[in-house]
Amino acid sequence: MDLDAMTAAHRHEWERLDELSRARRLAAGEQVDELITRYRAASADLAEMKTAAGRSVQADHLSLVLSRARLRLTGAGENVLRRIPRFFLRQLPTALYRVRWMTLVVAGAFVLASGLVAAWISSDPALLASLGSEAQLSAYARDEFTGYYTENPAAVFAGTVWTNNAWIAAQCVLFGITGIWPVYVVVQNAVGIGTAAAVMAGYDRLDVFFAFILPHGLLELTCIFVAAAAGLQIFWAWVAPGRRSRAESLASAGRSLATVAIGLVFALALSGVVEGYVTPQPWPVAVKIALGAAALAVFLVYMLLVGGRAVRRGESGDMTEDDIGAPEVVAG
Repeated sequence: MDLDAMTAAHRHEWERLDELSRARRLAAGEQVDELITRYRAASADLAEMKTAAGRSVQADHLSLVLSRARLRLTGAGENVLRRIPRFFLRQLPTALYRVRWMTLVVAGAFVLASGLVAAWISSDPALLASLGSEAQLSAYARDEFTGYYTENPAAVFAGTVWTNNAWIAAQCVLFGITGIWPVYVVVQNAVGIGTAAAVMAGYDRLDVFFAFILPHGLLELTCIFVAAAAGLQIFWAWVAPGRRSRAESLASAGRSLATVAIGLVFALALSGVVEGYVTPQPWPVAVKIALGAAALAVFLVYMLLVGGRAVRRGESGDMTEDDIGAPEVVAG
């Protein structure tokens, strides 16, 4: 197809469509009918151009003209409140579902790394002693580790850990393009958990360690794993874009997976409630862990079942074409 010849043949029609789209008021019903007719004709022209030649300067220009005409035809943008159900029932669960396997990889790496750190420190008394004096380590194992969860009012403590963890999760997603930051966050947490476990084990308090980590940690750490997985997938979209350009691949992954950071704010709020109101309680350990596991189960059902159903219905998690314009057609 000769795009220049097609552009020359239809330039007047497209310019008229653009003129109608920009008009402050359409004077009569005939102009509205003309706008609709020219919009349909230009849409057919765009489809023909993209089918024959893929993306081009001419097609991009016509796509912009059509976007302006579509906005004029549909009037004001859609009410944001009407998009909330789609976000929570389709976009967010789809984005979470897309990172399920990477989340499993990150979780496995975390467990392995934290276990190795704990075993390494526990097996070397000199290394354990280098972490602090006997008095300091004993105070940490017997008082400070558990006291951390009760030194502030439950509401204040829950709010503090919620905002801190939400910020960490957001960093994993937003800085995921570096490929380094999500790994750094996961490794840092693995070393911290492994070190704490080694100190507690050194004073025969490993049961206390798990009693105070598992209730909230099941959901909290899962959220961090999901955030790291989303960040790494954004990085991979840049490294291996496939048939699309790097910019298009990165933009698509960024739009769909950035929703993960928003969604994790709510999941981490739930884990914050568990950490503030359940973890410090003198209840049976089995009860506290069961409550933490129930919170995790709610998240996993949303991520895997609701997300899987949305994916099977064709949801991509990305913005709609009305929001971002017509996509490039790729042959093959």
